[in-house]
Amino acid sequence: MVQIGYTMMTEQAGPRELVAHVVAAEKAGFDFSVTSDHFFPWLASQGHAPYAWSVLGAAAQATSRIPLMTYVTCPTTRYHPAVVAQKAATTQLLAEGRFRLGLGSGENLNEHVVGGGWPSAQTRLEMLEEAVEIIRALFEGGNVNHRGTHFDVDNARLWDLPETLPPIGLAVSGARSAKLAGRVADLVIATEPRAELLESFDRAGGAGKARVGQLPVCYDPDPQAARARAHDQFRWALGAWPVNSELPGPVAFDRATAQVTVEDVAAAVPCGDRVADFVEAVRPYAAAGFTEIALVQVGGAHQQPFIDWAERELLPALRRL
Repeated sequence: MVQIGYTMMTEQAGPRELVAHVVAAEKAGFDFSVTSDHFFPWLASQGHAPYAWSVLGAAAQATSRIPLMTYVTCPTTRYHPAVVAQKAATTQLLAEGRFRLGLGSGENLNEHVVGGGWPSAQTRLEMLEEAVEIIRALFEGGNVNHRGTHFDVDNARLWDLPETLPPIGLAVSGARSAKLAGRVADLVIATEPRAELLESFDRAGGAGKARVGQLPVCYDPDPQAARARAHDQFRWALGAWPVNSELPGPVAFDRATAQVTVEDVAAAVPCGDRVADFVEAVRPYAAAGFTEIALVQVGGAHQQPFIDWAERELLPALRRL
């Protein structure tokens, strides 16, 4: 049976609200949760970008059952991989073993803020692989020294390590990243139901490992309001990933999506309150081989109605997939 998750979307709600939302999602019966990690929202209309790791620490203390996961953190530019390892170990301790560390090669939108420039896609993958090597070395305990192509680590050690180390997931968007995930990750992460990504992951060593997808949805009893909100806040998601990873800020995403229509977004994002529409949107992920699918309800002020509806109607229907 496919597990259904809830997304704490840091781009559309403040920190206290995000924690309240995941508490409600746990109560409603969602199987797991994921958290985005942004310095900027994709679009100014989303309106938020709190520090995800503080939110995760608070969520770990406010919940007791629901697993937590970054979806995803970039461990190469804004954060040094040694610091990511420390944050992940601490979050796992606070969550008592419920945390998974989702990693990705990042977006210019978030990583440019430290002024280090934005590397090519190939270089970003190389940096990601080296970052995973450093994080795993620190997870093993003891002192770590590393002189690499992209990173140095000088006599680092994690003094608070959990008994169960956080599994590491890698976000993929093409064959190269999928092969890297198969070699170095414990699970794979994707935002499109593309079976070929999972096949590349499996061939590189990922067979039998978890695969986590994500799907935006926009619940509202008023379908027109749902479509308008999805267009206002989530039209950026219709862009190709090679473009989305390069754009530098919300203004750029606004201009890049100026020609995207309400109908375009509604064709890609289930909108309204027809359970069948939401089930049909999830079905391609299950058919492609995803074992877990995290739903993103569009609109920070519309989380509780969605969670209530999901508990009553959507989750029971999705359990039958």
